[in-house]
Amino acid sequence: MENNLRMGKAIVIGGSMAGLMTARVLADVYGEVLVIDKDKYPEHPADRAGVPHGFHPHRFTNRGKMITENLFPGYEEELAALGSPSSLNKTAHIVNSYGIVSGPYMRNDYKFSRAVLEWVIRGRVSASPNVRFLQGHDVLELIAAPDCSAITGVRVRERKVAGEESVRMADLTVDASGRTSRLPEWLESLGYEVPKADLMKTAIGYSTRRYTLPPAMRHLAEEWDVVNIMGQPENNTYTGVFSFIENQVAELLLYRPGGQFPPTDAEAFEQTVAGLPSSLIAEIVKDLEHVGNPRGFRVAELYRRHYEQVHHWPAGLLVLGDAYCIYDPIFGQGMTVAAIEAEILQSSLREQLSDPKPQFEKRVLKRMQHEAITPAWWLNCAADLQWEGVEYEAGSEPLEGVDFCRKVMDMLLKEGTVNRNFQLYGMYWGVNTLSVPLGELFNPQMIRAVLEASDEGKEILAELLEQHHRPLEEILEKIIPR
Repeated sequence: MENNLRMGKAIVIGGSMAGLMTARVLADVYGEVLVIDKDKYPEHPADRAGVPHGFHPHRFTNRGKMITENLFPGYEEELAALGSPSSLNKTAHIVNSYGIVSGPYMRNDYKFSRAVLEWVIRGRVSASPNVRFLQGHDVLELIAAPDCSAITGVRVRERKVAGEESVRMADLTVDASGRTSRLPEWLESLGYEVPKADLMKTAIGYSTRRYTLPPAMRHLAEEWDVVNIMGQPENNTYTGVFSFIENQVAELLLYRPGGQFPPTDAEAFEQTVAGLPSSLIAEIVKDLEHVGNPRGFRVAELYRRHYEQVHHWPAGLLVLGDAYCIYDPIFGQGMTVAAIEAEILQSSLREQLSDPKPQFEKRVLKRMQHEAITPAWWLNCAADLQWEGVEYEAGSEPLEGVDFCRKVMDMLLKEGTVNRNFQLYGMYWGVNTLSVPLGELFNPQMIRAVLEASDEGKEILAELLEQHHRPLEEILEKIIPR
Protein backbone atom coordinates (compact mmCIF):
# COMPACT_ATOMS: atom_id res chain seq x y z
CA MET A 1 0.00 0.00 0.00
CA GLU A 2 2.71 2.47 1.02
CA ASN A 3 4.63 2.17 -2.26
CA ASN A 4 1.59 2.31 -4.51
CA LEU A 5 0.09 5.62 -3.46
CA ARG A 6 0.15 8.46 -5.98
CA MET A 7 1.08 6.24 -8.92
CA GLY A 8 -1.09 3.13 -8.54
CA LYS A 9 -4.45 1.94 -9.76
CA ALA A 10 -7.64 1.58 -7.70
CA ILE A 11 -10.91 -0.22 -8.39
CA VAL A 12 -14.27 0.67 -6.86
CA ILE A 13 -16.97 -2.01 -7.07
CA GLY A 14 -20.32 -0.24 -7.35
CA GLY A 15 -21.23 3.18 -8.67
CA SER A 16 -23.96 4.36 -6.29
CA MET A 17 -23.39 7.11 -3.73
CA ALA A 18 -20.87 5.21 -1.56
CA GLY A 19 -18.91 4.20 -4.64
CA LEU A 20 -18.95 7.69 -6.15
CA MET A 21 -17.73 9.29 -2.93
CA THR A 22 -15.00 6.68 -2.69
CA ALA A 23 -13.91 7.28 -6.28
CA ARG A 24 -13.72 11.00 -5.60
CA VAL A 25 -11.44 10.44 -2.60
CA LEU A 26 -9.23 7.91 -4.41
CA ALA A 27 -8.84 10.20 -7.43
CA ASP A 28 -6.75 12.56 -5.31
CA VAL A 29 -4.25 9.80 -4.58
CA TYR A 30 -4.27 7.16 -7.31
CA GLY A 31 -3.20 7.67 -10.89
CA GLU A 32 -6.14 5.66 -12.21
CA VAL A 33 -9.50 4.86 -10.61
CA LEU A 34 -11.89 2.40 -12.27
CA VAL A 35 -15.53 2.26 -11.11
CA ILE A 36 -17.19 -1.03 -12.07
CA ASP A 37 -20.99 -1.07 -12.07
CA LYS A 38 -23.51 -3.69 -13.11
CA ASP A 39 -25.80 -0.99 -14.56
CA LYS A 40 -25.46 0.99 -17.73
CA TYR A 41 -26.12 4.58 -16.74
CA PRO A 42 -29.12 6.51 -18.06
CA GLU A 43 -28.67 9.54 -20.31
CA HIS A 44 -30.74 11.68 -17.94
CA PRO A 45 -31.63 11.49 -14.23
CA ALA A 46 -33.53 8.22 -13.78
CA ASP A 47 -33.87 5.33 -11.36
CA ARG A 48 -31.54 2.38 -11.95
CA ALA A 49 -32.14 -1.36 -11.59
CA GLY A 50 -29.02 -1.62 -9.45
CA VAL A 51 -30.58 0.69 -6.85
CA PRO A 52 -33.98 -0.96 -6.26
CA HIS A 53 -34.75 1.41 -3.37
CA GLY A 54 -33.83 4.49 -5.43
CA PHE A 55 -37.44 5.59 -5.97
CA HIS A 56 -37.96 6.10 -2.26
CA PRO A 57 -36.97 9.21 -0.26
CA HIS A 58 -33.27 9.89 0.25
CA ARG A 59 -31.80 12.58 2.46
CA PHE A 60 -28.49 13.67 3.89
CA THR A 61 -28.34 14.65 7.50
CA ASN A 62 -26.54 17.93 8.13
CA ARG A 63 -23.28 16.10 8.76
CA GLY A 64 -23.61 14.13 5.54
CA LYS A 65 -24.36 17.30 3.63
CA MET A 66 -21.26 19.07 4.97
CA ILE A 67 -18.98 16.19 4.02
CA THR A 68 -20.53 16.00 0.55
CA GLU A 69 -20.05 19.73 0.11
CA ASN A 70 -16.38 19.33 1.00
CA LEU A 71 -16.01 16.58 -1.58
CA PHE A 72 -18.14 18.26 -4.26
CA PRO A 73 -18.18 22.02 -3.62
CA GLY A 74 -21.34 23.68 -4.90
CA TYR A 75 -23.16 20.44 -5.71
CA GLU A 76 -26.41 21.85 -4.31
CA GLU A 77 -26.30 24.60 -6.92
CA GLU A 78 -26.52 21.90 -9.56
CA LEU A 79 -29.41 20.28 -7.70
CA ALA A 80 -31.18 23.64 -7.69
CA ALA A 81 -30.58 24.03 -11.44
CA LEU A 82 -32.35 20.69 -11.94
CA GLY A 83 -35.36 21.91 -9.99
CA SER A 84 -34.57 20.84 -6.42
CA PRO A 85 -36.28 23.12 -3.88
CA SER A 86 -34.66 24.73 -0.87
CA SER A 87 -36.07 24.07 2.60
CA LEU A 88 -35.05 27.43 4.05
CA ASN A 89 -37.79 29.05 6.16
CA LYS A 90 -40.44 26.56 5.02
CA THR A 91 -42.56 24.81 7.62
CA ALA A 92 -41.34 21.57 9.17
CA HIS A 93 -44.24 19.92 11.01
CA ILE A 94 -43.33 16.96 13.25
CA VAL A 95 -46.00 14.90 15.00
CA ASN A 96 -44.94 12.38 17.63
CA SER A 97 -46.71 10.49 20.40
CA TYR A 98 -46.28 13.47 22.78
CA GLY A 99 -47.59 16.24 20.53
CA ILE A 100 -46.55 18.53 17.69
CA VAL A 101 -43.48 20.63 17.01
CA SER A 102 -43.90 22.94 14.05
CA GLY A 103 -41.93 25.90 12.77
CA PRO A 104 -39.66 27.26 10.04
CA TYR A 105 -36.77 25.09 8.85
CA MET A 106 -33.67 27.17 9.46
CA ARG A 107 -31.12 25.59 7.10
CA ASN A 108 -30.76 26.11 3.36
CA ASP A 109 -30.92 22.43 2.41
CA TYR A 110 -32.05 21.20 -0.99
CA LYS A 111 -34.40 18.26 -1.41
CA PHE A 112 -33.89 15.80 -4.23
CA SER A 113 -34.70 12.41 -5.66
CA ARG A 114 -31.98 9.76 -5.52
CA ALA A 115 -31.85 9.81 -9.33
CA VAL A 116 -31.05 13.54 -9.48
CA LEU A 117 -28.51 13.37 -6.67
CA GLU A 118 -26.65 10.49 -8.33
CA TRP A 119 -26.75 12.31 -11.68
CA VAL A 120 -25.09 15.38 -10.19
CA ILE A 121 -22.46 13.48 -8.17
CA ARG A 122 -21.69 11.05 -11.00
CA GLY A 123 -21.17 14.00 -13.31
CA ARG A 124 -18.67 15.50 -10.89
CA VAL A 125 -16.76 12.22 -10.56
CA SER A 126 -16.82 11.65 -14.33
CA ALA A 127 -15.12 15.00 -14.82
CA SER A 128 -12.00 13.71 -13.04
CA PRO A 129 -9.45 12.86 -15.75
CA ASN A 130 -8.15 9.81 -13.87
CA VAL A 131 -11.57 8.21 -13.19
CA ARG A 132 -13.13 5.77 -15.66
CA PHE A 133 -16.41 3.84 -15.51
CA LEU A 134 -16.84 0.23 -16.63
CA GLN A 135 -20.59 -0.07 -17.02
CA GLY A 136 -22.72 -3.16 -17.45
CA HIS A 137 -20.26 -5.56 -15.81
CA ASP A 138 -20.52 -8.00 -12.91
CA VAL A 139 -17.59 -8.62 -10.60
CA LEU A 140 -17.23 -12.40 -10.34
CA GLU A 141 -14.40 -12.78 -7.85
CA LEU A 142 -11.36 -11.21 -6.27
CA ILE A 143 -7.94 -11.92 -7.70
CA ALA A 144 -5.42 -12.64 -4.94
CA ALA A 145 -1.67 -13.03 -4.62
CA PRO A 146 -0.46 -16.67 -4.56
CA ASP A 147 -0.46 -16.73 -0.75
CA CYS A 148 -3.80 -14.83 -0.59
CA SER A 149 -2.25 -12.15 1.59
CA ALA A 150 -3.17 -9.39 -0.83
CA ILE A 151 -5.90 -8.62 -3.35
CA THR A 152 -4.50 -7.68 -6.73
CA GLY A 153 -7.64 -7.14 -8.80
CA VAL A 154 -10.99 -8.58 -9.84
CA ARG A 155 -12.43 -10.83 -12.51
CA VAL A 156 -15.37 -9.25 -14.36
CA ARG A 157 -17.91 -10.33 -16.95
CA GLU A 158 -19.94 -8.17 -19.28
CA ARG A 159 -23.67 -8.34 -18.51
CA LYS A 160 -24.99 -9.69 -21.77
CA VAL A 161 -25.53 -13.09 -23.32
CA ALA A 162 -22.18 -14.88 -23.46
CA GLY A 163 -20.53 -11.80 -21.99
CA GLU A 164 -16.77 -11.78 -22.11
CA GLU A 165 -14.71 -12.20 -18.96
CA SER A 166 -11.60 -10.21 -18.19
CA VAL A 167 -9.26 -9.47 -15.29
CA ARG A 168 -8.72 -5.94 -14.02
CA MET A 169 -5.65 -5.45 -11.86
CA ALA A 170 -5.38 -2.86 -9.10
CA ASP A 171 -3.30 -1.86 -6.10
CA LEU A 172 -6.44 -1.18 -4.07
CA THR A 173 -9.94 -2.65 -4.50
CA VAL A 174 -12.86 -1.13 -2.59
CA ASP A 175 -16.16 -3.00 -2.32
CA ALA A 176 -18.94 -0.41 -2.35
CA SER A 177 -21.46 -2.70 -4.04
CA GLY A 178 -24.12 -2.32 -1.36
CA ARG A 179 -26.42 -4.93 0.09
CA THR A 180 -25.80 -7.28 -2.86
CA SER A 181 -22.13 -7.55 -1.89
CA ARG A 182 -20.59 -11.01 -2.25
CA LEU A 183 -17.54 -10.14 -0.17
CA PRO A 184 -18.15 -12.75 2.59
CA GLU A 185 -18.14 -15.64 0.12
CA TRP A 186 -15.21 -14.18 -1.84
CA LEU A 187 -13.12 -13.96 1.33
CA GLU A 188 -14.12 -17.43 2.47
CA SER A 189 -13.16 -18.86 -0.92
CA LEU A 190 -9.68 -17.44 -0.32
CA GLY A 191 -9.43 -19.13 3.06
CA TYR A 192 -10.42 -16.23 5.32
CA GLU A 193 -12.77 -16.75 8.24
CA VAL A 194 -15.43 -14.04 8.24
CA PRO A 195 -17.03 -13.31 11.66
CA LYS A 196 -20.75 -13.80 11.92
CA ALA A 197 -22.70 -10.60 11.28
CA ASP A 198 -24.90 -8.93 13.89
CA LEU A 199 -28.49 -9.11 12.65
CA MET A 200 -31.58 -7.12 13.50
CA LYS A 201 -34.58 -8.91 12.06
CA THR A 202 -36.72 -5.90 11.39
CA ALA A 203 -39.09 -6.91 8.57
CA ILE A 204 -39.26 -3.26 7.49
CA GLY A 205 -41.72 -2.21 4.84
CA TYR A 206 -42.01 1.15 3.17
CA SER A 207 -44.16 2.38 0.31
CA THR A 208 -43.81 5.64 -1.59
CA ARG A 209 -46.17 7.51 -3.87
CA ARG A 210 -45.40 10.63 -5.85
CA TYR A 211 -47.69 13.50 -6.76
CA THR A 212 -47.52 16.55 -8.99
CA LEU A 213 -48.83 19.93 -7.93
CA PRO A 214 -51.50 21.42 -10.19
CA PRO A 215 -50.99 25.16 -10.84
CA ALA A 216 -53.52 26.15 -8.20
CA MET A 217 -51.64 24.14 -5.55
CA ARG A 218 -48.05 25.19 -6.28
CA HIS A 219 -48.00 27.51 -3.31
CA LEU A 220 -47.68 24.38 -1.16
CA ALA A 221 -44.11 23.87 -2.35
CA GLU A 222 -43.28 27.37 -1.11
CA GLU A 223 -44.92 26.82 2.26
CA TRP A 224 -44.03 23.28 3.35
CA ASP A 225 -40.70 21.58 3.86
CA VAL A 226 -41.84 18.35 5.52
CA VAL A 227 -44.72 16.84 7.43
CA ASN A 228 -43.47 13.92 9.51
CA ILE A 229 -46.05 11.91 11.42
CA MET A 230 -43.83 9.62 13.45
CA GLY A 231 -44.95 6.03 13.96
CA GLN A 232 -45.87 5.02 17.50
CA PRO A 233 -44.54 1.60 18.56
CA GLU A 234 -46.97 1.43 21.47
CA ASN A 235 -49.91 1.80 19.07
CA ASN A 236 -48.37 0.05 16.03
CA THR A 237 -49.10 3.04 13.79
CA TYR A 238 -47.35 3.77 10.53
CA THR A 239 -44.93 6.61 9.99
CA GLY A 240 -46.01 9.00 7.23
CA VAL A 241 -43.58 11.53 5.73
CA PHE A 242 -44.61 14.10 3.11
CA SER A 243 -42.07 16.35 1.41
CA PHE A 244 -41.04 17.78 -1.95
CA ILE A 245 -38.39 16.87 -4.47
CA GLU A 246 -37.52 18.57 -7.75
CA ASN A 247 -39.85 20.20 -10.28
CA GLN A 248 -43.05 20.54 -8.27
CA VAL A 249 -43.16 16.86 -7.36
CA ALA A 250 -44.12 15.72 -3.87
CA GLU A 251 -43.40 12.34 -2.35
CA LEU A 252 -45.24 10.54 0.42
CA LEU A 253 -43.70 7.67 2.35
CA LEU A 254 -45.46 5.14 4.58
CA TYR A 255 -43.19 3.05 6.80
CA ARG A 256 -43.30 0.45 9.57
CA PRO A 257 -41.00 -2.25 10.97
CA GLY A 258 -42.17 -5.54 12.40
CA GLY A 259 -43.75 -7.21 9.37
CA GLN A 260 -46.91 -5.12 8.98
CA PHE A 261 -46.10 -3.72 5.55
CA PRO A 262 -47.72 -0.56 4.19
CA PRO A 263 -49.86 -1.19 1.11
CA THR A 264 -48.83 -0.67 -2.49
CA ASP A 265 -52.40 -0.77 -3.79
CA ALA A 266 -53.38 2.82 -4.58
CA GLU A 267 -56.74 2.81 -2.80
CA ALA A 268 -55.43 1.02 0.28
CA PHE A 269 -52.43 3.37 0.37
CA GLU A 270 -54.67 6.46 0.47
CA GLN A 271 -56.88 4.86 3.12
CA THR A 272 -53.82 4.18 5.27
CA VAL A 273 -52.71 7.79 4.89
CA ALA A 274 -56.16 8.92 6.04
CA GLY A 275 -55.79 6.69 9.11
CA LEU A 276 -52.51 8.19 10.34
CA PRO A 277 -52.57 9.73 13.85
CA SER A 278 -52.73 13.18 12.22
CA SER A 279 -54.95 14.02 9.24
CA LEU A 280 -52.65 16.78 7.96
CA ILE A 281 -50.95 14.76 5.21
CA ALA A 282 -54.26 13.37 3.96
CA GLU A 283 -55.67 16.91 3.78
CA ILE A 284 -52.67 18.12 1.76
CA VAL A 285 -52.55 15.30 -0.81
CA LYS A 286 -56.27 14.94 -1.49
CA ASP A 287 -56.15 17.59 -4.22
CA LEU A 288 -52.79 16.59 -5.72
CA GLU A 289 -52.35 14.60 -8.92
CA HIS A 290 -51.01 11.06 -8.55
CA VAL A 291 -47.93 10.00 -10.49
CA GLY A 292 -48.50 6.28 -10.88
CA ASN A 293 -49.15 3.74 -8.14
CA PRO A 294 -47.26 3.48 -4.85
CA ARG A 295 -44.06 1.45 -4.93
CA GLY A 296 -42.97 -0.75 -2.08
CA PHE A 297 -39.65 -1.97 -0.73
CA ARG A 298 -38.96 -4.55 1.95
CA VAL A 299 -35.96 -5.03 4.22
CA ALA A 300 -36.06 -8.40 5.97
CA GLU A 301 -33.10 -7.70 8.23
CA LEU A 302 -30.39 -5.19 8.95
CA TYR A 303 -26.82 -6.41 9.33
CA ARG A 304 -23.54 -5.17 10.72
CA ARG A 305 -20.51 -7.07 9.46
CA HIS A 306 -17.23 -7.20 11.35
CA TYR A 307 -14.57 -7.16 8.68
CA GLU A 308 -12.32 -5.26 11.08
CA GLN A 309 -12.09 -8.49 13.11
CA VAL A 310 -10.83 -10.67 10.25
CA HIS A 311 -7.38 -12.01 11.12
CA HIS A 312 -4.64 -11.03 8.66
CA TRP A 313 -7.00 -8.94 6.53
CA PRO A 314 -5.61 -8.92 2.96
CA ALA A 315 -3.69 -5.90 1.78
CA GLY A 316 -5.22 -3.99 -1.10
CA LEU A 317 -8.85 -4.49 -0.04
CA LEU A 318 -11.39 -2.21 1.65
CA VAL A 319 -15.16 -2.18 2.05
CA LEU A 320 -17.63 0.55 2.95
CA GLY A 321 -21.24 1.64 2.65
CA ASP A 322 -24.08 -0.89 2.68
CA ALA A 323 -21.60 -3.68 1.92
CA TYR A 324 -20.33 -3.18 5.50
CA CYS A 325 -23.58 -2.34 7.35
CA ILE A 326 -27.14 -1.37 6.46
CA TYR A 327 -29.47 0.81 8.50
CA ASP A 328 -33.15 1.47 8.92
CA PRO A 329 -33.90 3.91 6.06
CA ILE A 330 -36.35 5.98 8.10
CA PHE A 331 -33.48 7.68 9.95
CA GLY A 332 -31.75 8.87 6.77
CA GLN A 333 -28.39 7.65 8.05
CA GLY A 334 -27.21 5.42 5.20
CA MET A 335 -25.79 8.06 2.85
CA THR A 336 -24.44 10.05 5.78
CA VAL A 337 -22.54 7.04 7.14
CA ALA A 338 -21.15 6.43 3.64
CA ALA A 339 -20.01 10.06 3.57
CA ILE A 340 -18.36 9.71 7.00
CA GLU A 341 -16.58 6.56 5.80
CA ALA A 342 -15.33 8.39 2.70
CA GLU A 343 -14.06 11.17 4.94
CA ILE A 344 -12.29 8.60 7.14
CA LEU A 345 -10.70 7.07 4.04
CA GLN A 346 -9.60 10.49 2.85
CA SER A 347 -7.92 11.42 6.14
CA SER A 348 -6.38 7.95 6.48
CA LEU A 349 -4.85 8.18 3.01
CA ARG A 350 -3.35 11.55 3.85
CA GLU A 351 -1.86 10.17 7.07
CA GLN A 352 -0.49 7.17 5.21
CA LEU A 353 1.15 9.40 2.61
CA SER A 354 2.89 11.48 5.23
CA ASP A 355 3.69 8.67 7.68
CA PRO A 356 3.44 5.20 6.08
CA LYS A 357 2.57 2.36 8.45
CA PRO A 358 1.75 -1.32 7.91
CA GLN A 359 -1.78 -2.76 7.88
CA PHE A 360 -3.28 0.38 6.43
CA GLU A 361 -6.48 -1.34 5.28
CA LYS A 362 -7.14 -3.02 8.64
CA ARG A 363 -6.71 0.28 10.44
CA VAL A 364 -9.16 2.00 8.08
CA LEU A 365 -11.76 -0.73 8.62
CA LYS A 366 -11.44 -0.36 12.39
CA ARG A 367 -11.89 3.41 12.17
CA MET A 368 -14.96 3.03 9.98
CA GLN A 369 -16.48 0.50 12.36
CA HIS A 370 -15.88 2.48 15.55
CA GLU A 371 -16.34 6.05 14.32
CA ALA A 372 -19.10 5.67 11.71
CA ILE A 373 -20.88 2.32 11.82
CA THR A 374 -21.24 1.47 15.49
CA PRO A 375 -22.93 4.72 16.65
CA ALA A 376 -25.54 4.54 13.87
CA TRP A 377 -26.11 0.81 14.39
CA TRP A 378 -26.56 1.27 18.14
CA LEU A 379 -29.11 4.04 17.63
CA ASN A 380 -30.97 1.93 15.04
CA CYS A 381 -31.17 -0.98 17.46
CA ALA A 382 -32.42 1.22 20.29
CA ALA A 383 -35.20 2.62 18.09
CA ASP A 384 -36.30 -0.47 16.19
CA LEU A 385 -36.32 -2.93 19.08
CA GLN A 386 -39.29 -1.00 20.48
CA TRP A 387 -41.47 -2.45 17.71
CA GLU A 388 -43.34 -5.71 18.09
CA GLY A 389 -41.92 -8.33 15.75
CA VAL A 390 -38.34 -6.97 15.70
CA GLU A 391 -35.66 -9.30 17.06
CA TYR A 392 -31.90 -9.04 17.54
CA GLU A 393 -29.35 -11.76 16.86
CA ALA A 394 -25.85 -10.98 18.03
CA GLY A 395 -23.06 -12.22 15.83
CA SER A 396 -19.57 -11.59 17.14
CA GLU A 397 -20.37 -8.68 19.42
CA PRO A 398 -23.02 -8.40 22.20
CA LEU A 399 -25.46 -5.52 22.20
CA GLU A 400 -25.46 -3.44 25.36
CA GLY A 401 -27.06 -0.24 26.54
CA VAL A 402 -29.80 0.08 23.93
CA ASP A 403 -32.68 -0.08 26.40
CA PHE A 404 -31.13 2.76 28.40
CA CYS A 405 -30.50 4.65 25.15
CA ARG A 406 -34.14 4.25 24.12
CA LYS A 407 -35.38 5.59 27.46
CA VAL A 408 -33.06 8.61 27.34
CA MET A 409 -33.92 9.44 23.73
CA ASP A 410 -37.62 9.05 24.42
CA MET A 411 -37.34 11.38 27.39
CA LEU A 412 -35.56 13.97 25.25
CA LEU A 413 -38.36 13.78 22.70
CA LYS A 414 -41.06 14.06 25.37
CA GLU A 415 -39.45 16.98 27.23
CA GLY A 416 -38.68 18.75 23.96
CA THR A 417 -42.24 18.36 22.71
CA VAL A 418 -44.38 18.77 25.83
CA ASN A 419 -42.32 21.42 27.61
CA ARG A 420 -40.93 23.06 24.47
CA ASN A 421 -37.39 22.44 25.67
CA PHE A 422 -35.76 22.95 22.30
CA GLN A 423 -32.29 22.29 23.65
CA LEU A 424 -33.31 18.72 24.44
CA TYR A 425 -35.38 18.46 21.27
CA GLY A 426 -32.37 19.58 19.25
CA MET A 427 -30.19 17.08 21.10
CA TYR A 428 -32.66 14.30 20.19
CA TRP A 429 -32.48 15.06 16.47
CA GLY A 430 -28.79 15.92 16.55
CA VAL A 431 -27.84 12.54 17.98
CA ASN A 432 -30.24 10.62 15.73
CA THR A 433 -28.88 12.31 12.61
CA LEU A 434 -25.24 11.71 13.64
CA SER A 435 -24.60 15.45 13.77
CA VAL A 436 -24.04 15.30 17.53
CA PRO A 437 -21.59 12.60 18.71
CA LEU A 438 -22.94 10.09 21.23
CA GLY A 439 -20.37 11.33 23.74
CA GLU A 440 -21.97 14.77 23.90
CA LEU A 441 -25.12 13.23 25.36
CA PHE A 442 -24.03 9.99 26.97
CA ASN A 443 -21.39 11.33 29.33
CA PRO A 444 -21.80 11.48 33.14
CA GLN A 445 -22.22 15.26 33.38
CA MET A 446 -24.83 15.53 30.61
CA ILE A 447 -26.73 12.40 31.64
CA ARG A 448 -27.02 13.64 35.22
CA ALA A 449 -28.11 17.09 34.07
CA VAL A 450 -30.75 15.65 31.75
CA LEU A 451 -32.10 12.87 33.96
CA GLU A 452 -32.05 14.60 37.33
CA ALA A 453 -34.20 17.44 35.98
CA SER A 454 -37.40 15.34 36.13
CA ASP A 455 -38.94 12.57 38.21
CA GLU A 456 -39.07 10.31 35.16
CA GLY A 457 -35.38 10.91 34.51
CA LYS A 458 -34.49 10.22 38.14
CA GLU A 459 -36.25 6.85 37.87
CA ILE A 460 -34.31 5.98 34.71
CA LEU A 461 -31.02 6.89 36.38
CA ALA A 462 -31.83 4.97 39.58
CA GLU A 463 -32.79 1.90 37.55
CA LEU A 464 -29.50 2.03 35.65
CA LEU A 465 -27.42 2.33 38.83
CA GLU A 466 -29.35 -0.47 40.52
CA GLN A 467 -28.91 -2.76 37.54
CA HIS A 468 -25.14 -2.39 37.27
CA HIS A 469 -24.02 -1.64 40.87
CA ARG A 470 -21.24 0.63 39.61
CA PRO A 471 -20.58 4.35 39.45
CA LEU A 472 -22.25 6.07 36.52
CA GLU A 473 -18.89 6.85 34.89
CA GLU A 474 -18.00 3.16 34.73
CA ILE A 475 -21.44 2.13 33.51
CA LEU A 476 -21.43 4.58 30.61
CA GLU A 477 -17.89 3.61 29.71
CA LYS A 478 -19.05 -0.01 29.44
CA ILE A 479 -22.39 0.29 27.61
CA ILE A 480 -22.01 3.33 25.35
CA PRO A 481 -20.09 3.01 22.05
CA ARG A 482 -16.93 5.09 22.01
